[in-house]
Amino acid sequence: MDVRKTIQSLRDELNFHNHQYYVLDAPTISDFEFDQKLKELQLLEEQHPEFFDENSPTQRVGGAITKNFQTVPHEYRMYSLDNSYSKDDLKDWENRIQKVLGNVNLSYTCELKYDGASISITYENGKLKRAVTRGDGFQGDEVTTNIKTIKSVPLQLKGNNIPEKFDIRGEIILPLAGFEKMNQELIEIGETPYSNPRNTASGSLKLQDSAEVSKRPLDCLLYFLIGNNLPFDNQFDGLNHARSWGFKVPNETRLTNNLEEVFAFIDYWDVHRHSLPYETDGVVIKVNSFQQQDELGYTAKSPRWAIAYKFKSEQVSTRINSIDYQVGRTGAITPVANLEPVQLAGTIVKRASLHNADQIEKLDIRLGDMVYVEKGGEIIPKIIGVDLTQREPSAAIISYITHCPECNTELIRQEGEANHYCPNFYGCPPQIIGRVQHYITRKAMDIEGLGGETVALLFKNGLVQNYADLYDLKIEQLLPLDRMAQKSAENLLNGIQKSKEVPFDRVLYALGIRYVGETVAKKLAKHYKNIDALASATLTDLILVDEIGEKIAQSVLEFFENNENISLIERLKSYGVQMQLTETFNPNATDKLAGKTFVVSGVFSVFSRDELKKSIEDNGGKVGSSISAKTDYVIAGANMGPAKLEKASQLQIPIISEYDYQKMIHEN
Repeated sequence: MDVRKTIQSLRDELNFHNHQYYVLDAPTISDFEFDQKLKELQLLEEQHPEFFDENSPTQRVGGAITKNFQTVPHEYRMYSLDNSYSKDDLKDWENRIQKVLGNVNLSYTCELKYDGASISITYENGKLKRAVTRGDGFQGDEVTTNIKTIKSVPLQLKGNNIPEKFDIRGEIILPLAGFEKMNQELIEIGETPYSNPRNTASGSLKLQDSAEVSKRPLDCLLYFLIGNNLPFDNQFDGLNHARSWGFKVPNETRLTNNLEEVFAFIDYWDVHRHSLPYETDGVVIKVNSFQQQDELGYTAKSPRWAIAYKFKSEQVSTRINSIDYQVGRTGAITPVANLEPVQLAGTIVKRASLHNADQIEKLDIRLGDMVYVEKGGEIIPKIIGVDLTQREPSAAIISYITHCPECNTELIRQEGEANHYCPNFYGCPPQIIGRVQHYITRKAMDIEGLGGETVALLFKNGLVQNYADLYDLKIEQLLPLDRMAQKSAENLLNGIQKSKEVPFDRVLYALGIRYVGETVAKKLAKHYKNIDALASATLTDLILVDEIGEKIAQSVLEFFENNENISLIERLKSYGVQMQLTETFNPNATDKLAGKTFVVSGVFSVFSRDELKKSIEDNGGKVGSSISAKTDYVIAGANMGPAKLEKASQLQIPIISEYDYQKMIHEN
């Protein structure tokens, strides 16, 4: 017997049956026969370890233990989607598209929006190489061993025209039947059931024991492929190719030729979604053509060529018992209603945000009222109205608090602001704790071993008054704390040490400057290169930075005018925290295009669009997203958008080819 051939034959056969059962829902052999063949393969692989294959069907049972999930950068960023809640929103979206592309024929791919945990899976030479969670879109956790246990995820692709390397994006979900079965088993043994399928699916990906993951009936629905030299030029064909290669791509997806057909798809699934075996909260609409997608590009957070339509939120009625006031890290006060517990969209809701004093006054909410609650975007509960027919005559008008509930400082409300604020920035405990908690978050310094509760514990024990104090912590200070053993204390200190490697743009975000989010922090870091240059910037300087308005600029100035903030920054510098941008060395980089702004449009033969943009930046130029009076050149490829062509002509901006661009680089 040729053992290698026998092993490979069994692997191919098991992969085929696995696909028939978990992807096509059309099994051709019994579970018993499948298990017998799997045991035969396991025995042969144990006897002949020289033929081990990490993508063998036997590896799906799990068993590998992952103590710490490695953070891995995405080769292609995972963007989030803009949401829409009405058909008028979709009409406005199409109008924005037409302004960029001109009056061209558009087709759209309509897909159901799956309510699960996003995943990006890399395949090389037809084999599953790596699986990474969405994370912050730029990087996520590698969960390959856990993803391999999901039967609908192919380990080895089949068919023709499979690219050498590509990423496929999808949603890890927990079908409703499987979720209910898991909960029934927990109830039977007296355990607390899981709250909802989405959170359970997401939590499953971070279980340390992949054998435990394999016991959960997780599924994976794929919806987008990205990579170089893909054998198709549009979204719908891409999904069909993926299906032929062995991926589970939902059959509900439709290609539509206009918005009326999109609306028909939405109307149908708004009614029929409840018959699906998994949760869906809307429809994703994508411009079908990849060339048009490239032309439309991205905003800082989302693709311009895709949008999510969210189904109308589920509403319930319940009683408001009392109001708490929470203090955020910026000092903003948020009123939160305590409700009679009520079931809403799969979870028990006990609290709902009231946002601010204006919202309470606008809705005329009173204690004891019956109120209508919905989940904003299916996630955050909010009160949307009052059932006045059930109001008690004695219901008292709510008087908004005048002093901070934590430090008793008198609240302020600046003109034009919706929120009340506690001005005791450096003495109010929730603000102090909140700033340190923000500093350690994943998108900021990502300090492993240190969570929000531990930060509060450190503050209450007098060990931390600001984020710079973290770097002075000693193990002997940590060990006496509740639930702090030797190993956890060491992990915490190691995480703090490792945070010194975090790049400057994330440090800038971590500082917690008001209005400076991730995107703004990246732009400021790229423009000023280091903290000292940023601290010295004037209001005019800041406003001239791309996409920085007066509100953000004023906030940055106020931060650096505060002596305590300057002192904290000097301390962070002394500990070795990155306070300047580390540029990746490029031996071919020049400043030939310094001061020049280019807009790239169309399809190119010498460069890919990304390569062309990188070349511009490597030579000191700037890439603009839209044509304006500040644009110096438009580099036009095939199928350039007519709207851009018209605007460039109106503004008399030179239109050059990629070959002209090459000459410009070489001549300069």
